[in-house]
Amino acid sequence: MTPSGRVALIEDHVSFRQALAYLIGQEPELEVVWQAGTLAEAREIIDLAADVALVDLGLPDGEGTPLIRKLREVNPRITILVLTASVDRERIARAVEAGAAGVLHKSSSLEEILDALRRLLAGETLMPPNEVAELVRLAGRRRDQEYEARLAIRRLTPREREVLQVLAEGLSNREIARRLHITVETERTHMVHILEKLGVHSRLEALVFAVRHGLVEIPRSPADPP
Repeated sequence: MTPSGRVALIEDHVSFRQALAYLIGQEPELEVVWQAGTLAEAREIIDLAADVALVDLGLPDGEGTPLIRKLREVNPRITILVLTASVDRERIARAVEAGAAGVLHKSSSLEEILDALRRLLAGETLMPPNEVAELVRLAGRRRDQEYEARLAIRRLTPREREVLQVLAEGLSNREIARRLHITVETERTHMVHILEKLGVHSRLEALVFAVRHGLVEIPRSPADPP
């Protein structure tokens, strides 16, 4: 029988990928047409035709979600099954929004993965429409939050960014003032403006925001391993 389902595997664990490729090869209606273990490898051969792609979200050289978008851009008819060890719904939501038709946890058995591939190739859906809609809404809300955060960051002055970086070193308001050669009152004024611009209510919340969005780096403790 001529294979009717061409499968691409993007998975960094070689032994797992090889085992899955072997099982797929035993199925008369399925054929593995290309494999990759990294984003870079996948981009090199992404133009090769495939009907369904199994994509690991956690690849060594980056997140798999942009690859999902690229796969759909190159081949709008391709169906994508995500494999992930993550239980982070926001991460899964971004993958679904990018075009994934189904998501399986890495604890799934090889037979469960094979069954999901067969169902997708048969045109079946793996996720209820209401779950897909909720994940897309979640991804949209997260994208809006990130946009608002970028706007807030752009409103910070260079001096306010300096205050945040020194705050990340664990200094008190008086120590920050001495470090930046300003008065304590000026330091407090800067902090009030920072809290207002970031939409937070405390120095700790401001620091968490700054770390989350890459505004500051927490200095390494001497006790930390290199």
